[in-house]
Amino acid sequence: MSEAVGTRLDRALDLAERVVPPPSAWAFAARIWLAMVLALYAAFWLQLDSAGSAMVCVAILAQPKRGQALSKALYRFLGTLIGGAVSIVLVAAFGQDRVLMLVGFTAWLSLCVFAANYLQDTRAYGAMLSGYTVAIIAIAHLDAPQQAFDAALARVAAITVGIAAITFINDALASPSTWQALRRTLDEAVATVSAFAVEAVERGDPGPVRALAMIRLVAPMRADASAIAGELDDGPQRAAGARSALAGLYAMIAAARTFPAAAAAVPPGSERVAEARAICARLVPTAEPEAFEPGLARLRVLFDAATHASDPDPAEVLALRRALDLATAAFHVRDGARALATGRRPVRDARLPTHRDFPVALRAAARIALAFGLSAAFFVATGWPATTFALVQVAATGALSALNPDPKRFAVGVLIGMSLSAACAGFVLFVVLAGAQGFPLLAIAIAPVVFLACFLSLHPPTFGVGFILLVFFPVLLGPSNPQSYDLQAFLSNALLVIVAALILAITVRLVLPVTPHQARAFAFGSARGSLRSALAGEGGDATTRTSLNSDRLAQFAQWNTGRAPAQARRLELAFALAHLEACATRTHAALDRLPAGFGDAADRARAALAVASPGAMAEASAGLLRRAREAEPGPALDLATAATDLAAAGRVISRHGRFLRRFAARPA
Repeated sequence: MSEAVGTRLDRALDLAERVVPPPSAWAFAARIWLAMVLALYAAFWLQLDSAGSAMVCVAILAQPKRGQALSKALYRFLGTLIGGAVSIVLVAAFGQDRVLMLVGFTAWLSLCVFAANYLQDTRAYGAMLSGYTVAIIAIAHLDAPQQAFDAALARVAAITVGIAAITFINDALASPSTWQALRRTLDEAVATVSAFAVEAVERGDPGPVRALAMIRLVAPMRADASAIAGELDDGPQRAAGARSALAGLYAMIAAARTFPAAAAAVPPGSERVAEARAICARLVPTAEPEAFEPGLARLRVLFDAATHASDPDPAEVLALRRALDLATAAFHVRDGARALATGRRPVRDARLPTHRDFPVALRAAARIALAFGLSAAFFVATGWPATTFALVQVAATGALSALNPDPKRFAVGVLIGMSLSAACAGFVLFVVLAGAQGFPLLAIAIAPVVFLACFLSLHPPTFGVGFILLVFFPVLLGPSNPQSYDLQAFLSNALLVIVAALILAITVRLVLPVTPHQARAFAFGSARGSLRSALAGEGGDATTRTSLNSDRLAQFAQWNTGRAPAQARRLELAFALAHLEACATRTHAALDRLPAGFGDAADRARAALAVASPGAMAEASAGLLRRAREAEPGPALDLATAATDLAAAGRVISRHGRFLRRFAARPA
């Protein structure tokens, strides 16, 4: 009996643990509620015309970590200023012509959405915000353009109050620091990727599927790495350290595959490769950057000895070069992690570019233009009341969906969130408050809804619903002094936001949708252009290109659907393209560093890359190695590096046959 009771109690405790939010979630929700209340009170005290906008601003800036909120606040403020300025320009130019005003706004919104697709994180949000801010200011005052300037000033004031409120509450209540959370996550990722690399060194190439899993582990940390720059006085140094560590992790993942593959091609009995394998297995898990120098120095000696051997083995030289790449990447990971933890400047400042496909960005811009244009035509033709309010919601939700990785899923979240927002706002207004006036009662009445929205937003599956509820609940509540209880106006606004959500759900499914097949084709097309530029030696360094290709691979995996053999083949080819691009980039970089006396050998190597010929690459690589034996130490290192990467590029093209030769060759 007691055993059964204990079992039921354990089940009840497990259920409570899954259902009841943890203390960190309660603290986050409490901070957001206090910040929303403070922003609204300050806006009332300052007698701002759009006091509720300050409360909505806090809802939009609701982030669990301080650096994330500060970064988003900065670009929200800049986006509001840009949007306000464009609103005034459009009103001055087309204030007397509604059609031209709508056309001008549609063009501006499309341009902002297109630009946002090429930016990262909060900068993308700022670009998108500058688009629909024009709707909030200019389109909302389409019938009274003379009020647009005052509306712009009021919105900027409300945004400023909201930013000040959430910043004050986050500082006063010790909101978690982004860099500290990133440090813990980064340490876990470093341990996981290091174990992956050691296993690869000892057992061989783990394959593209496991490498992709490692890339997906690293990719989400890029947003936090960007957000910590403004969090502390030494934030820029910590951010640089985080970027360097993440770029190093990408390079480690790549080298963990290429080193074992290169070592497998070396004839058995190579003492240099065996020693390099042992050094890498020992160095990769090392925690202190200073401990890397003896091992790196020894790997350089082994590489130099293989290069200057009487009859150098190209396979052995390549394997030793890849061992050096792996150890160097591990060093940058540890150095970057220490810079993040201590605030010291790392030895390098790497870039973490984001992959974007031009056709996808163009379709997103065209989709929002068509959605807004058709919605405007529908509302105007039907004579729908409060048309401008509906158009503002269509513009805002459409712009938000354009940046979401899964617009269809986001649209479903918007529809659920809008319905929930309308229900909660109606319940608070007409049941809880029920005509009462008083700020304390209003603050208490909104608390349960704010807490629920924050809890939902902290879980990825329900983030969209929670975010929409948190933002649009105060929009529909319309806090004012005195509080309005116009049931007809509330029902009209509630219906319009739900209609806007329905328009979004229909739009993302029917208007220029991107199918998995199209997304894969766009990604491969982008990779083709990037590869051709790398083969021609046009811009970029290997570290940046490796980071960019890692991001491309992570995005490509989302669209890699279909049968398992086809998925595996496409993933293998995607990794091969990334490897070939990195080899070409490193080859050109090494050739560019050579003195003028090696121009003939360098020209042959560049020509071999340009035509993507494995035979020409092998011949040019052998020529570079012969010249390296007779050269001084500095040029010899560059010659050997170019030779190994050139040979590796040729092997990649040979291994994947006609696909890569056709893919890499320039059109006539």
